[in-house]
Amino acid sequence: MKFLSKKRDFEISETGISTVEKLNIGGIEQTILLQAEHIDKPVLLFIHGGPSMPLPGVSCRSRDYTVATSTKELIKHYVLVFWDQRGTGKSYHPSIPKESMNLSQFISDAEELVDYLRSRFNQHKIFIAAHSWGSVIGLSLAAKIPNKLHAYAGISQIVDWPENDRLCREWAINEAKKRGNKKAVAELTLLGEPPYTKSLKQWGQLRKWLMKYNSMVYTDKEIHHPRLIDAMKIMLYSPDYTLKDIYNSFYKGFMFSYTQQMIEDFSTVNFLNTVKSTDIPIYFIHGRKDVHVYGCLVQKYFDQLNATKTKELFWVEKSSHMFHPDDAKKIENILISMQEVKYS
Repeated sequence: MKFLSKKRDFEISETGISTVEKLNIGGIEQTILLQAEHIDKPVLLFIHGGPSMPLPGVSCRSRDYTVATSTKELIKHYVLVFWDQRGTGKSYHPSIPKESMNLSQFISDAEELVDYLRSRFNQHKIFIAAHSWGSVIGLSLAAKIPNKLHAYAGISQIVDWPENDRLCREWAINEAKKRGNKKAVAELTLLGEPPYTKSLKQWGQLRKWLMKYNSMVYTDKEIHHPRLIDAMKIMLYSPDYTLKDIYNSFYKGFMFSYTQQMIEDFSTVNFLNTVKSTDIPIYFIHGRKDVHVYGCLVQKYFDQLNATKTKELFWVEKSSHMFHPDDAKKIENILISMQEVKYS
């Protein structure tokens, strides 16, 4: 199956908008992509994962499959906004203060962008969707600024970071045993229980084996999934990304984003304790096969979350953490249906 090509998947008419713009956010220059067939539609801000994995991001102009959603129909229902977060992709600059790479700054950047979009498009509230790491920012905003949001969709929602690391380590050890990899078993056993906050090397030890065992992608005899390399191809085929932008995402941005403060911030993420209720509609979308961000924690959180408005949990069946194109289309349809809360 051919998932990607250099040909654009769709074009936006002259009455719409398809533009890459640079903004001052949080005191530094950051870049967004705006796409819409009709500029009077509600705004949907999509917050990418990572840090330093800007997909869906600025590189996805006119691209349907974007790892976490499809967009060909989405841009007919929303003003769709993709944002390269500070320190990655087209928002990477070596002059960014290293001390600004922390969770509170990312949340502040996102809130500032929300306010810009509300003003730019003259809308009192907007929609937010977020994937993986972005879901930490997104759910934090849903709790902090519900008066500025119509609804929030958490895709591969991170709920309890240390507990998720514990489950991932357990899975990786089991995979290593199945494959007879004594080195991996020894390293992962020596790693001990999370949180992993001593150093970036310690934090990365678990990720090394998760990536080696392909925790983000599910494939079997019947389900053929895009590979991680296809995510890089989205950037490579982008009309707006240079090779330098790709390098700034996968290498420089990665090294820059994972500060000691950031990995310590990861260990504090536990929405089971910090966000127990919500005043806006909440949607969670999760890959049934995900062993990178565990769905059992999302289910637990969903069950205990006190929601004064709509709350829904959707499972898509062909995906782990990076979504199969069939599931990406289902996610797109869920995001389109989310718009109904604006009119209810």
